[in-house]
Amino acid sequence: MQNLEDDGQKRVSRRWFIMSSAVLAAGCASNVEEKPVRVPEKTSPPSEKLNVAGIGVGGKGEGDIFEVGSGNNVVALCDVDWRKAAGSFKKFPNAKKYKDFREMLDKEGNHIDAVTISTPDNTHAVAAMACMQLGKHVFVQKPLTHDVYEARMLTEAARKYKVATHMGNQGHQGEGIRRICEWIWAGYIGQVREVHIWTNRPVWPQPVARPTETPPVPDYLDWDLWLGPAPKRPYNPAYCPFKWRGWWDFGCGALGDMACHIMDAAYTALKLGYPTAVEAQQEGNTKESGPAWSIIHYEFPAREGMDPVDVYWYDGDKLPPRPEGVAEDIKLGDGENGSLFIGEKGMLTCGEYAGSPRPIPYHKPDVPRSIPKSIGHYAEFIRAAKGGPPAGGNFDYAGPFSEMVLLGNLAIRAGHRIEWDGPSMTCTNVPEANQYIKREYRKGWSL
Repeated sequence: MQNLEDDGQKRVSRRWFIMSSAVLAAGCASNVEEKPVRVPEKTSPPSEKLNVAGIGVGGKGEGDIFEVGSGNNVVALCDVDWRKAAGSFKKFPNAKKYKDFREMLDKEGNHIDAVTISTPDNTHAVAAMACMQLGKHVFVQKPLTHDVYEARMLTEAARKYKVATHMGNQGHQGEGIRRICEWIWAGYIGQVREVHIWTNRPVWPQPVARPTETPPVPDYLDWDLWLGPAPKRPYNPAYCPFKWRGWWDFGCGALGDMACHIMDAAYTALKLGYPTAVEAQQEGNTKESGPAWSIIHYEFPAREGMDPVDVYWYDGDKLPPRPEGVAEDIKLGDGENGSLFIGEKGMLTCGEYAGSPRPIPYHKPDVPRSIPKSIGHYAEFIRAAKGGPPAGGNFDYAGPFSEMVLLGNLAIRAGHRIEWDGPSMTCTNVPEANQYIKREYRKGWSL
């Protein structure tokens, strides 16, 4: 690696910081008004411990609260399913336990500095907004929100309340995405005009019809709180604890599960911003549940010296066509998940978290390293919450990125090619598609 004091290195390092923290995350002028990312006026010295709470502390949430809470003070834990939360309760026996995050914030708010939010998608935004309005730093699992409108609102709220924020797509702090950026920004494969991104998801039932059985609610689960902002419906194990991603009321399907991981390399390296149009092919989508598979075409305009680019998303075991001349024994991505960048001078591929980036055919690119390493996914958030620089996954990056991702679901549900006006958050050619930008909230739940 070149010396960090080198002027060129400084420019690239600053570029990466800005890209991860604010302006380049939006990718183009047609984004929400750009404002500097600011940390709270009351900050903790790096040596002091944060008082941390968790909302959704079972499953992935158990790992999140452990990573953020270890070395800090875990003061409160909230989960609607106390059986799934048992592991976190055991790890942090002195933390106060709650089922309703609103009650937790009301009673413990004065003692909390930062909150991890790892619930199903439909509760991300209302929980994060409630925390930010109280001046709490928030770590939110991907996708940042359930719909496009919520992503815009959280982006703006993070600026307004001056809190540290971070989204849980850990690949953004990895070395793989840095190498992809360095190669593409150096012009190693020339102008990139086509990207293909794929996943083996869904690995849960989808599409499915609403169940008619109404079994009793388990005694360890608060079903009404699990529903959160979603419309009331009877409990059924077809929804939780695992299968919620396949239902539009609760999850965001394959895109919600994997796109913030796999699309990140393309979004970041190509400075994608808002697409101008999105069109989806799919099979099986209904009002209730996502499709068995989809192929989504995002169209992006020219950006900062980069040509227009077509980005294709494939799920449900659909795969992109193998480029001419690429032998069958050459592995693309990591097999079941990955990205393929097709440039005018060559191709690059990488895996699920931008892992194992490599040219096709394989060789070692003669491009120096220029982007500083991350101190770590969770460490960046903790540092930011203590008054340090914004984490790479802060909402000025994660919000617009999530908007872009979730437009794929809007196209699936609309059933038409949609033309998109990013600044106004409007589908200009299919008015009925706009109903999917913002959902209605159940009484008692709102932003």
